[in-house]
Parts: sequence; structure tokens; C-alpha cells
Amino acid sequence: MEENKQNWSESEIEEIKERILTALESVIDPELGIDIVNLGLIYEVDFEQSGNAVIKMTLTTMGCPLADVLTDQIQSALHEIPEVNNVEVKLVWYPAWTTDKMSRYARIALGIR
Repeated sequence: MEENKQNWSESEIEEIKERILTALESVIDPELGIDIVNLGLIYEVDFEQSGNAVIKMTLTTMGCPLADVLTDQIQSALHEIPEVNNVEVKLVWYPAWTTDKMSRYARIALGIR
């Protein structure tokens, strides 16, 4: 694919968003040792024709000191996707994160039923 293509089809955009989500699985929460996707911290992935990726995510707690660390790791992970020119991470607090948002894998790994 061309690097700065401006006219991706809907199916191409969906495929890029899937690759973004897969890349986000490499971002591990240092406190819990589980990736941010399986923890349920990623609320939305958007990819624009301009090559901008917008990640809406939350943290396990509002005062979490790891926001900058996770944001840096997200930037690094998405740098590997050639279609992505810019990454914007937006922290959102609604809906509030709960353990219900975690994947089955994360719940088992952390011993949560």
C-alpha cells in the first residue's frame, strides 16, 4: 500500500483498524502485566483518511500514574503501521472502567471470576 494514500475504502480502513488493535495488544499495563486491549481499556479506534489514528481509552483508575507510559507505548506500537502518520490518544472516563470490560483471557490471567 502507498504510504500517504488518501482514499482508502471502508474495508481497507476496517483492516487498518484491526491491525491497529492488534498492535495495541503489544502494549502491556506494567502494573497488571496484561495488554490494554484485553484489559478493556481501549474504547474506540478510529482511523482517518489523513492517516491519523485516534485511540479513545481509559485507565483502571482516574489517578493512574501510568498514563504517559501507556501513551508512549501506544505511539511506539502504532509507529510500526505504515498507514498511520499520527497518533492521538484521548483519555476518557465515561463509561467508567470496571473488571466487566476485561476479556475472558485477562480475567483468567488475573484470577477474577
